[in-house]
Amino acid sequence: MRRTIGPCLLAIASPALAQVENSQPGPPPTRPVRSAAEGWSITVGAAPVLSPAWQGSRDMALSIFPDLRINYRDVLFASIPDGLGWNAVNRGGWKAGPLAKIRFGRDEERGGSPFLVTGGSDALAGLGNVAAAAELGGFVERRAGPLRGRIEVRRGFGGHEGVVADLSLGYQARAGRTIANVGPRLTLGSGDYVAPYFGINSVQSARSGLARYDPAGGLVSFGIGGSVLRPLDRRSALTLFTGVDRLAGDAGDSPLVRKRGRRMQFTLGIGYGWRFGL
Repeated sequence: MRRTIGPCLLAIASPALAQVENSQPGPPPTRPVRSAAEGWSITVGAAPVLSPAWQGSRDMALSIFPDLRINYRDVLFASIPDGLGWNAVNRGGWKAGPLAKIRFGRDEERGGSPFLVTGGSDALAGLGNVAAAAELGGFVERRAGPLRGRIEVRRGFGGHEGVVADLSLGYQARAGRTIANVGPRLTLGSGDYVAPYFGINSVQSARSGLARYDPAGGLVSFGIGGSVLRPLDRRSALTLFTGVDRLAGDAGDSPLVRKRGRRMQFTLGIGYGWRFGL
């Protein structure tokens, strides 16, 4: 990651992002509220994000994430943080359907963000690169008044071959045109998901000096995220977003995190988005 773009990069600010670098690559939505009566719409924008150089890093890095989103009514959606999805079920406060996402890889010299501007970490030296992964699965979301709960379960292909689940609960409040979201989130993962990012095999151990480590699955991280969205006009908006997450379980116990990183992870960013219809 989520830090996941990545979302990265927050699950409460959007259905996508848990951790910008690793989990949900990219910033939360910066698009203004749009009418469900519209057809196709496109949102373009950018977001400077300050986040750990890689999930578990103690070193911070600044990235500028491009943000391109395509929507068809309240049926189809596509973007880096939200993924490619279809609201196959969309009634009575329920949404559910298939979902595909891309998880950025990890470079032992640059960290986890392909949009790095400044900062970084040398803590990954000797561990090699982790390729990008495609993740295929589905989601279920329930809205009840100001509350929204969402579960995503996806299976990876490429950089990891495991199963990952993101769970979030958000509370939304409005003050005039300003919309605020806040709430807890957590990520679960199988051993095949955790191992590429936190495991250390014998070759990596010899090259890095870290002890060999074979992690199992379970709770990967938990935390809280929030965002404040302020529309500038009918087509553009600014979004301030932040989050704090703690690595847990075998991910948090990895020698990589204990010796060269830290369990607590902090993200802060601001995004701008401009929408137009087709």
